[in-house]
Amino acid sequence: MPTNRLKLCMLSGSFEYDSETSLAIFQDYIEKNHPVQSTQIIYQSEDDEKSLEPLQDTDVLLVFTRRLNTTGKELNRFKAYCAEGRPIVGVRTASHAYQDWFDFDKDVLGGDYQGHYGTGPIAHAEINPDAKDHPILHGISNFDSYGSLYRNPSIATDTTLLLTGKAEEQTEPVTWTRLHRGGRIFYTSLGHQQDFEIEMFLRLLANAVLWTGGRLDAI
Repeated sequence: MPTNRLKLCMLSGSFEYDSETSLAIFQDYIEKNHPVQSTQIIYQSEDDEKSLEPLQDTDVLLVFTRRLNTTGKELNRFKAYCAEGRPIVGVRTASHAYQDWFDFDKDVLGGDYQGHYGTGPIAHAEINPDAKDHPILHGISNFDSYGSLYRNPSIATDTTLLLTGKAEEQTEPVTWTRLHRGGRIFYTSLGHQQDFEIEMFLRLLANAVLWTGGRLDAI
């Protein structure tokens, strides 16, 4: 495999949303369409202990975990990756990725996760007009998402809002970027199983990986 491929490491551990299956779909999509080499670290339960040593040799880290009980050495490896200001793509439950480090949401992702609305109407993801020229939105148009909206009433002031989600009377920020210690961060609260069947969502996520990894030429 060519050495100029961007190295993507994906953490799978969001069992409510079948992250292993969803990320397999995404891995197939991004490797077929872009110069990306992907690896997955797959948690089998919240108490599973996986080595995060591969984080030392990756270009972009994608996080799709939920309330994992990781502690000690491996959690410190994750924290160290963040502290070094390295690229991160967070998907849906990444806002509460590790049970013992909820500050990851506010401090790194720039979010303000306060639970979510009940399941119900399909959410319509709409591009923020002020960000329509952002590289991540290249080739992206408005689309429907199938998961309940997450409540994020006060995202960080240094974020760039890309997409807003609307479902009946509910409106929430659902996709944004920011810089953390110089590193590019992308987060989306979208990521329901059915979202990974939507071409526009897969393209959005692929663009996010390329943007955070500094590969704008590949978008």
